[in-house]
Amino acid sequence: MNKYAQMISQLKTPEVMKQFNYLYGQRDGMLVSQSIRYSQLIKRHEELVGNSEGLCMISAPGRTEIGGNHTDHNRGKVLAAAVNLDTVAAVTPRGDGNVSIYSEGYAPLHLSLEDLSVREDEQGTTAALVRGVAAGMQADGLKIGGFDAVMTSTVRSGSGLSSSAAVEVLICAIFDELYNGNKLTAKHRAQISQYAENVYFGKPSGLMDQMASSVGGLAYIDFKEDDPEVEAVSYDFASKGYALVVVNSGGSHDDLTPEYAAIPAEMRAVAACFGESYLRGVLPEKFVQAIPRLREELKDQHADRAILRAAHYFAENRRATDEVAALKKDDIQEFFRLVIESGRSSFCYLQNIFPNADCQELSLALMLGEQQLAGDGAWRVHGGGFAGTTLNFVPQKHLNTFVQSMEAVFGAHSCNILDIRPVGPACIKL
Repeated sequence: MNKYAQMISQLKTPEVMKQFNYLYGQRDGMLVSQSIRYSQLIKRHEELVGNSEGLCMISAPGRTEIGGNHTDHNRGKVLAAAVNLDTVAAVTPRGDGNVSIYSEGYAPLHLSLEDLSVREDEQGTTAALVRGVAAGMQADGLKIGGFDAVMTSTVRSGSGLSSSAAVEVLICAIFDELYNGNKLTAKHRAQISQYAENVYFGKPSGLMDQMASSVGGLAYIDFKEDDPEVEAVSYDFASKGYALVVVNSGGSHDDLTPEYAAIPAEMRAVAACFGESYLRGVLPEKFVQAIPRLREELKDQHADRAILRAAHYFAENRRATDEVAALKKDDIQEFFRLVIESGRSSFCYLQNIFPNADCQELSLALMLGEQQLAGDGAWRVHGGGFAGTTLNFVPQKHLNTFVQSMEAVFGAHSCNILDIRPVGPACIKL
């Protein structure tokens, strides 16, 4: 039996089964599906790389945003969680400075770490994320080196679960595992990942996606300072009879970066009228009093929309705090009320549901969620918005009916039933 075959056999040991349960939950069929998934990944590594020396399996989770829609980029507060959908790599170190990534469904990626400069022609690609993470780690005095990775992901692009953050955090974890002895803190890993996304990938995201993926569990994160405050929140929705379901409405995120970028830019334009860089530095009562002046000062910058988005920010910051308080008091109905209120604010004031009259899938998914869950559960836009997904808290007793009705409209596999994953990136050594 060769080394690869030995590794596949080890996937069935009690130790690895325990890790799978910890990372992926205990739904029916999970152990079988993950064993098959990891076995296939090891076989592909044997076929494409052929060197098992030092092979390890590294996983980084996607994330769900529960509260605090579009507040992190203005130093706001969020309630977010890592989920049991992830990006996994079978990875081995190399003796040179080259990186090869074989990702399921994509052309192979080969690059040299000798050149870590920003390349405009790589924006929006995995190559940009690898270079960006490597540059960020090197600038912070951390070691980098070559590796071969064979990757697969259940965090699909456009799923609203932040596939780019999962990849960034995974690449960070690979460099950390192979060359630094796992010395990165969760915050530092998230900050390097955000740097790669902002500077190299070309997307002006806040830090929430990377923090949720890196920290793991259900987390209340306050971005007021450069060093965010993170508080673990203990709450088991499943034990209360509810499932988290993300519905992919099928809308395309292609060419929507200007819409996403406009939200933080308009919020900061309002903040600038008060001499602040971010809305977090503005008192809500001062904002309300200044609305007549803001309409005049911002008349050439979508003034009314900017004011509405700022109003959403202030209310959403308060809601995120109130959501955590409701969970601590085990008042799930108050929590659901706040989630629904958050969704309505995103729709009416933040205005991140549809970019134009031809993109109404997300609106339809929200309407259907309200029809089925009003009175028992909650629904809201999930993540960045404009096109993409909704987050729904669905009673377990109605779960099958909910999924069937949604998939009848948006297609098979458009619903992802999520479990909260207790940790960020994890390494399974075989």
